[in-house]
Amino acid sequence: MRYLDRTTFTHHGVRYARNMQRARSAEDKAHRSEALLAAAEAVALELGGVRHVTLAAVTDRAGLHRTGVRRYYASKEELLLELAERGWGQWRDAVLREAGGRTDLTPSSTADVLSATLTALPVFCDLLTHVALTLEGDVDLERARRYKASAFAAHDEMIAALAAASTLTPAQLQDLIATALALSAMLWQVAHPTPTLARLYEQVPEWGHVALDFGPRLRDLLRASARGLAAN
Repeated sequence: MRYLDRTTFTHHGVRYARNMQRARSAEDKAHRSEALLAAAEAVALELGGVRHVTLAAVTDRAGLHRTGVRRYYASKEELLLELAERGWGQWRDAVLREAGGRTDLTPSSTADVLSATLTALPVFCDLLTHVALTLEGDVDLERARRYKASAFAAHDEMIAALAAASTLTPAQLQDLIATALALSAMLWQVAHPTPTLARLYEQVPEWGHVALDFGPRLRDLLRASARGLAAN
């Protein structure tokens, strides 16, 4: 691939080039698509959440003209849904690494695996709320189908890996993962309030306790859920 200039940005150790010419080969297009995803994730992390991501900010970060993103994603919603789909794969891979070869995971340690791997994926946790609220409904049917297929496949792989490693049954693990998803989606938003709410909590400190520490709270609630499921 040739570049108009060699200015680059780095994300998760991968360097992406700015001001790139139009992609012509399949490899170039895949690289450009990945650069847009990396730019979207970087913008979300830098600006305080997915709610602040715009196509203008993403294309500027990736070094593309603002109309260029339409060659790869039909809308911001499709771009973010792609990022969420990738997040499912990253979560699955992390869980499989933690569970691989183990047979001694207690209910609490199984909860720890899920909470730690989710906490390490902040943009994915943020996206879980947006997927359910808007993203799935704002893309075409086939794009929604592809997202669901990937998410369910990752889910099933995690269930199989944890069932081999944990004392929890597949049915209990399914309930625990559903709990992890629901808690992550809700707690992430509470733990990262909007600027308006942040100012409000400064003015009324007794309300600020709801702006909790995401990781520890997720871990503690999942441990309690896992122990409760095992007891039933």
